[in-house]
Amino acid sequence: MVLRLTGELNVDALREAIHDLARRHETLRTVFREADGTPYQHILEGDAARPTIEVVTTDREQVRQRVAEAGRHAFDLVNELPLRVWLFRTAPDEHVLLLLAHHIVSDGWSTDPLSLDLSVAYAARCAGAAPQWEPLPVQYADYTLWQREILGDESDPESLISTQVGYWQEQLAGIPDRLELPTDRPRPAVAGYRGEDVDFAFDAELHEGIMRLAREHRASVFMILQAGLAALLTQLGAGSDIPIGSPIAGRTDDALEDLVGFFVNTLVLRTDTSGDPTFAELVDRVRETDLAAYAHQDVPFERLVEIVNPTRSLAHHPLFQVMLVLANKAEGDFAMQGLEVSDDEFTSFAAKFDLTFHIAEQHTPDGAAAGMTGALEFATDLFDRSTARELTARLERLLRAAVADATRPLTELDVLGAAERHRILVEWNDTAHPVPAATLPELFQAQAARTPQAAAVEDGATVWTYAELNARANRLAHHLLAQGVGPERVVALALPRSADLVTAILAVLKTGAAYLPVDPDLPADRVTRMLASASPVGVVTHRKIVGELPSTPGAVRVLVDDPATAGALEARPATDPTDADRGTPLLAAHPAYVIYTSGSTGVPKGVVMPGGAMVNLLAWHAQAVPGGPGRRVAQFTAIGFDVAVQETLSALLHGATLVIPPDDIRRDAAAFTRWLEAQGINELYAPNLVIDAVAEAAAEQGSGLPALSGIAQAGEALVLSGQLRDLYAGEPRRRLHNHYGPTETHVVTSYALPAQVADWPAVPPLGGPIWNTQVYVLDAALRPVAAGVPGELYLAGSQLARGYLDQPRLTAERFVANPFGEPGRRMYRTGDLARWRADGRLEYLGRADDQVKVRGFRIEPGEIETVLAAHPSVGQAAVVVREEAPGGKRLVAYLAPAGAAVPDTAELKAHLAGRLPEYMVPSALVVLEALPLTPNGKLDRRALPAVDFAAAASSRAPRTAHEESLAAIFAAVLDLPRVGIDDSFFDLGGHSLLATKLINRVRTEMGVELSIRAVFEAPTVAALAERVVGSKKRARPALRPMPRSGK
Repeated sequence: MVLRLTGELNVDALREAIHDLARRHETLRTVFREADGTPYQHILEGDAARPTIEVVTTDREQVRQRVAEAGRHAFDLVNELPLRVWLFRTAPDEHVLLLLAHHIVSDGWSTDPLSLDLSVAYAARCAGAAPQWEPLPVQYADYTLWQREILGDESDPESLISTQVGYWQEQLAGIPDRLELPTDRPRPAVAGYRGEDVDFAFDAELHEGIMRLAREHRASVFMILQAGLAALLTQLGAGSDIPIGSPIAGRTDDALEDLVGFFVNTLVLRTDTSGDPTFAELVDRVRETDLAAYAHQDVPFERLVEIVNPTRSLAHHPLFQVMLVLANKAEGDFAMQGLEVSDDEFTSFAAKFDLTFHIAEQHTPDGAAAGMTGALEFATDLFDRSTARELTARLERLLRAAVADATRPLTELDVLGAAERHRILVEWNDTAHPVPAATLPELFQAQAARTPQAAAVEDGATVWTYAELNARANRLAHHLLAQGVGPERVVALALPRSADLVTAILAVLKTGAAYLPVDPDLPADRVTRMLASASPVGVVTHRKIVGELPSTPGAVRVLVDDPATAGALEARPATDPTDADRGTPLLAAHPAYVIYTSGSTGVPKGVVMPGGAMVNLLAWHAQAVPGGPGRRVAQFTAIGFDVAVQETLSALLHGATLVIPPDDIRRDAAAFTRWLEAQGINELYAPNLVIDAVAEAAAEQGSGLPALSGIAQAGEALVLSGQLRDLYAGEPRRRLHNHYGPTETHVVTSYALPAQVADWPAVPPLGGPIWNTQVYVLDAALRPVAAGVPGELYLAGSQLARGYLDQPRLTAERFVANPFGEPGRRMYRTGDLARWRADGRLEYLGRADDQVKVRGFRIEPGEIETVLAAHPSVGQAAVVVREEAPGGKRLVAYLAPAGAAVPDTAELKAHLAGRLPEYMVPSALVVLEALPLTPNGKLDRRALPAVDFAAAASSRAPRTAHEESLAAIFAAVLDLPRVGIDDSFFDLGGHSLLATKLINRVRTEMGVELSIRAVFEAPTVAALAERVVGSKKRARPALRPMPRSGK
């Protein structure tokens, strides 16, 4: 309690009045001691019961800081009274009084009797007398004995406490371990409990609507607020099982009203929002749940935790992380003789929970609604102030919609304000930009005319200028046109990465047809399926490859390395084909290529990409990743992947030189890195794992790759490893671009990392949409979700493919109507999870089906991979879930070393444990020479080796005397026959109360003082033994019961 006192203060009278408070309330002069491991209360008398009052002179500017510092005082409840008082003098007639009572002896409802008694006592002491007040009917000790008698013993199945425990066991079964909240930052491994608050208010109209709805449903105002908060959290991605904590006064008898004591209990109110009920139906559900909870309110919250025994974590509060507090007790006027007294609101800068909504009702003298005031206390480890403020605004919007029409389903109660909706749908998608009204062939031909003698492509000793490449492509195009190739047709290119392949790509584009890349290294079965599906009218290939291809009835075969073909091509014109040659105008909507991707059924599906999409992408690319004549671009990507289109055409349409590395060099990171330097490569397009391998090899070779000024990463989530940061350190001209886009759209978002590595984020975002594209983060009902809320990513605009070749049903499933665009427009459903950041950039959260749940926690493996990759000994990392038996899911991390030394797995586990919640630390770490890759350089998760958990299971016996003692203590406390040194205390059924017993046993039997936190951070015998060995704090002398008289 903080009071600002203005006027002439009698400090001596105040000291005696404070002492009077302790005399009147036994709780304020009680210390807590221990005998034989059992705590007991000891009530002090006389001068020993006089609370400490510290008088401090300070100035007005510093008083808030001084109050905050004093508020963090740590009580020694064994020797120190649980009430401590500070008086801060800021002027002769101006003071701030802080009464700090430990929560073990006081609750929020104790403020009224405490302030009333202080007022009476101060007035009496100013008059030179002792306060005259009615004796208290009971003391807190009487209450505890009375409560024990009423509740009975849990061992008695007929007792009240046993009945209530049974209720909570059923009510809280299967409760979520943690709510998924729209945080601004990842949850730290250990909650810091740092907090701030933001104020908010509901006007009288909304207040009246809430009261009316409560009357109609025979519910309380609190129940309406709880239903609104649960509905809001559901809309913000927390799920449909919403546990909310709420304090209940616990003063169930009139005799307790004037006592100072800790009567309050915390109830876990579990709200079921499943099935999209109407708000009225949700209120009815809440009413039934809350009334039942009130009827079983006597079970202490600590016992609830013990009953449910959730997975322990230092990262969050157990059972619930959101609290709702409605202050509906009357606020009385507080006066002190001769002084003007006012409550002073000092920010505590602490947050016990992720979010705590404090709301108070205001009423007119006749009891009518006069509005509500509130404060949202939020954990600053998780939330920004702007996010907290937006949460309160969303709650208000939802409640207004609910009281206006409670018959609407929850999904129709919109939490987005008009401004936020406009920002998400319009402002962040304002990407309109003019692009050339030209086709891909025309753009290449224009570039060839501008730089005819510049090198266009290098393939080993083969170097062709733009003029030569254009002429070769033209002759092949005319040859294909003569065979009936043209728009809306497909030509397969079964060629290795080579200058011939580049020529063939340009030739097919010049005919107006779509090219189908067929990687010769693909399995024969997949090639057969692709060609059967695409029905190409032509196949361009080499003599040594043609014999391995399946038959393609009706398709002309062109062997570009055959002398006969060479002669035929020489006879074709070298001029650019025209629409007259094609027999129809070449349009932006005509397909440019068909690329096959894996299908969920195992049958590949062909994505048909129109030329206009590529014109848009390449026009954007020209300004986003500046290139041009003189630049050298590596053609790294396998031809069957869309990135190969981007790297090839972005070079050739803008005057750069496309340089093709030999396959044996391309597959060897060290050799490829040497090749990059020798060739003076300026631009590289590659997946994250390849870029990491190049960075590592460059470090080993002592090469800074001075010519390399731009890297574009696509195909995987970008992880900013240590070696990648090292590659960019001191190279501000070198830029790293994070591109995102599935094959069905190619690139749709981009983020250029800052020039200075020090400014790089821990997790790079996807960025924002490129020119003429739109991105939407939607819920299951295709409604936009608020910033910070996970949803499925939908893509629209110029980058959309036409669909899947000859698969109209699948096309209709994935390419759906765009409700935010013009009629007839479509959007693509990616299956990726993302969320908007407050700055309008997208954050990738993984595939919807990649999210895993282990031990009740929802986990993104990518987050663990990021932390692993940050360790200097780790070059690459991948985290998967293995389930050797139903319900036995375990996280396994696979990693490749950053150098020659094999990473120390124990050190890595400690590295993870210090940065992630315990449940995110993998059960096993598997070190491989290199992570397996697919042909296009992506991680091949199916090739990761299985782990023999049975062989790794903890069966190790104690190795040292300390481990032997701890194993025995673990077994005794947990009531188990034996415990292995690697078994987790909490996995074996331990909880915080048993952890206290464990610490007491360690203190008594081993003479070492450990904290409760030590058990959480080192929950195994082996880990805790290290703490024991390293502990310099010896156990304090054992306490003994002291004689006492009276109660």
